Amino acid sequence: MRGPTAVIAVLLLGSLVLWRATDRLQAFTTESARRLAVQRAPRPLPDPLLQDQDGRIFRLSDYRGRRLLVNFIFTRCPTLCLALGDSFARVAEALPAARHGGGVVLLSISFDPVYDTPERLAAYGTRHGADGERWRIARVENPAELGVLLARFGVVVIADPVFGFQHNAAQHLVDRAGRLARIFDHDAPQAALAALGP
Repeated sequence: MRGPTAVIAVLLLGSLVLWRATDRLQAFTTESARRLAVQRAPRPLPDPLLQDQDGRIFRLSDYRGRRLLVNFIFTRCPTLCLALGDSFARVAEALPAARHGGGVVLLSISFDPVYDTPERLAAYGTRHGADGERWRIARVENPAELGVLLARFGVVVIADPVFGFQHNAAQHLVDRAGRLARIFDHDAPQAALAALGP
């Protein structure tokens, strides 16, 4: 009799541990846990100086009152960043013109600011159809501020001798209060569009 009781106790304990470790079976990876945490408690963001593809200086706080859809790229990326650019291009095309300028801006931020000069940012933007207004390509003006920005967004960047960098990729929704509010798969533009609403 002791055998079945012990097995049931172990199964119950294991189920409880699994329930707690996966946030009630909602997050099975660190990435899904990051997304769930942001959705539950939007996080304030730092406000570094940014420089766009036209050399203009601005801050994230310049967009308070509007929504930003942000991704992180580096222009010499041969793989994932091309997909990020294509995904953002689909979002830009799908958003009605009335929503651009009035409430929604797309922003791609390079995490390779030394290499990614405004000229290289402009070439990346041209390749993907970024117009510099409704979709800006930028770099952090002061590289010392880059680490703080990446950490608040939860973006992990690792140097790679073959491809330059390895990094996680997503589309990040910054709400009108300037907080990171939602995170979407980089290859799911429809989910981001739905969250942007009418």
